[in-house]
Amino acid sequence: MDLLGLITTVVIVTASGSLAPGPLFFVAITHGTRSGARGGLAFSVGHSLVEFPLVILLALGLLTLANQPLVKLITAAAGGLALLLFGALQIRDSLVSKPGQPSHKGVTSKNPLLLGLAFTGLNPFFIVWWLTAGAKLIYDSLKFAEMTGVMLMFFSHIWMDYAWLIAIAHLAKMGTNIVGTRGYKALMIIFGAFLIYFGITFLISAL
Repeated sequence: MDLLGLITTVVIVTASGSLAPGPLFFVAITHGTRSGARGGLAFSVGHSLVEFPLVILLALGLLTLANQPLVKLITAAAGGLALLLFGALQIRDSLVSKPGQPSHKGVTSKNPLLLGLAFTGLNPFFIVWWLTAGAKLIYDSLKFAEMTGVMLMFFSHIWMDYAWLIAIAHLAKMGTNIVGTRGYKALMIIFGAFLIYFGITFLISAL
């Protein structure tokens, strides 16, 4: 995989995870009505404080095994199956979801940085994603340029989290109902289709 191919794959695959509704997404909406873009930035920093160490730990665990055919088979197969599942669920949820803005009444903390930490580290989907689909991206980046490739992959991913969470929080403060818009649903369906496509290509690479 060349540099452009790696970055393109990372951006498209991780965009689906960054843009899809999840605990941090809805907290950014709820808290963003008060804090706006500044709160979105703090959510993003808290999120990356959990995500970066996890990515590095996974990369270090795969570094010495990256040239093993069995490792390639496992990461490609697990990543492919995970992307197929996530893509199908994303399309289903987009089709059946109803307009409205979910609220998190239990969210009482006024510190968006702590919220970013908590709603990232306690999100099972986040952990599973990096252990499956994310592990495949880490494996490919290691093959491309070892730890330098991993850093390139991470920064190709993390900027989308910052841009999206800041935008969500800002729009929430402006009174925009992001969840209820048809355009957002259509975008989620498109990214769901991309996930299924990459899931298939990952499985093919495993074979």
